[in-house]
Amino acid sequence: MAARIKEEDEVSLILEEQREEIMAAKTLDRDQDLAFNLQMQEALAVSRAAHTSSVPESSYEEVDFTGGEDEEFDFTALILQDIERAEQERRDREFGEHEMKRLKVDLDRRIHDQRFAEELMSIPEGDWSKHGDNYAKPYALGAGASSSSSSSAIRGEIFKVYCKGLVSEEMIGDTRVTVGGVGVALCDSTGNLIWEVKKVLGADESKSPEIAELEALVHGLEEALTFELGRVTFFIDNFKVFQYVTRKVEPRHSVVATLVNQVALLQQKFSYCQPSLLARNDVKFVFKLARDAIVSQIKWPEEASTGKTFFKETCVICYEGITVDKMFSVDGCFHRFCFSCMKQHVEVKLLGGQTASCPSEGCKSEVKIECCANFLDPKLVDVMIQRKKEGSISVTDKVYCPYPKCSELMVKSELLEYTKQYFVGAENSKARKCMKCLKFFCTQCKVPWHYDLSCSEFGKTKGYQNAGDGMLKSLAQSKRWRQCIKCNNMVELAWGCYHITCRCGYEFCYTCGAEWKKKKATCSCPIWDERNIIRERNAIPPRR
Repeated sequence: MAARIKEEDEVSLILEEQREEIMAAKTLDRDQDLAFNLQMQEALAVSRAAHTSSVPESSYEEVDFTGGEDEEFDFTALILQDIERAEQERRDREFGEHEMKRLKVDLDRRIHDQRFAEELMSIPEGDWSKHGDNYAKPYALGAGASSSSSSSAIRGEIFKVYCKGLVSEEMIGDTRVTVGGVGVALCDSTGNLIWEVKKVLGADESKSPEIAELEALVHGLEEALTFELGRVTFFIDNFKVFQYVTRKVEPRHSVVATLVNQVALLQQKFSYCQPSLLARNDVKFVFKLARDAIVSQIKWPEEASTGKTFFKETCVICYEGITVDKMFSVDGCFHRFCFSCMKQHVEVKLLGGQTASCPSEGCKSEVKIECCANFLDPKLVDVMIQRKKEGSISVTDKVYCPYPKCSELMVKSELLEYTKQYFVGAENSKARKCMKCLKFFCTQCKVPWHYDLSCSEFGKTKGYQNAGDGMLKSLAQSKRWRQCIKCNNMVELAWGCYHITCRCGYEFCYTCGAEWKKKKATCSCPIWDERNIIRERNAIPPRR
């Protein structure tokens, strides 16, 4: 180590001496040119003075006898640039080595602290109460005291290497090209992130997804060796690549075979190195790194009339150059589209009663409604989130707050656990406290809690029949609304058939209120009216 530091100092000294010699030579050469030019100008002036011609003095032009510096190539400047570049590379290398050393020490300290914590957890309670204050294991006196012991501490741990390579067809300007990206993350045995990196694979029409995945594995194992990690498990979410690496299937493509052999050679440099297959969702964070590497290749700077520079991307749906802040990234696959195209796509799916997925061909990643607030009406986002929540809860577990200004949907078990904090004996009572408006209500009567009155006693009173209820019933009658007998929710038919499915799951006839059983009517009412079936172009979905 000391010899290496001495060598680096010698290189730096040599570069500095060369720079000084070149600058001195360049200064001397410039002085000589200036002196020669002055002498020639003086000689020309003497010659003019002795001349008897009547040619005016102003017609003479000054002559540059140096031959014109602009016509000569400045080799000294080029040499100085090379020296400066070499010096900068040396400084960057020293900085990188210093940062790597710091990261290794931090990693070793983390392992030391984790192992010491495990030792403390295994101490019996009796021993801890007597001698707990005496347990200590300072890092400076423990495993991290020297560089050699630090390496042994790191090598005793099994680290996790997550790798992901992606290839995608993207628009760069007006051209469709195939670009690739790699994402790598190193984690300790408990899953804590140590190091992450993304790398551009560049544009290559011949690059396949398998090649990109294998290049990611090579890059990930090389990063692990840089940290001197002796024992690693590297994770793959591509089954075909997993079969290649485990030698269950021999690759036919020469490039793939070469990369598989390179992975095998890197594995031999570890004391323990085994592959593991896992699902796509478990490598989502390195998937995003690889996708970011691709995105960095498909955006270009553009200067506005105000002089401000901003970056643009090409939307693969409308092929327009869109600023990056107006591009939407689908969570899960990270394909990117402009807000305008995504708005149309999501709205069409929602109005058709379908779940929106990524518009990219063959991609099945779901477009999460809560992520669409940038281009969808906030009210529509709230409605769709509510619908999704309703669909995820079984009919028997749904509980709605009866207060008109709340109507919060809650899960029966969660509501009970929440009410127990405020109501003694809640499990033996019908009283529940709304998790949103914080008001008590009765799950049996679907009304505000009636405290000292039982449900049957409260039903005989007119305590809940106030002016608001009268107005609601009058409005419901005039608008021909129908009330669900299960949850008391009011339903308005905007268009469609008379078969109503309430938000609580109860099915009934909108005309008479009779229950539908097994998707069949129990009444003889008409199933539809032609005026309700043929809806207008801008008709809104039914409020059911």
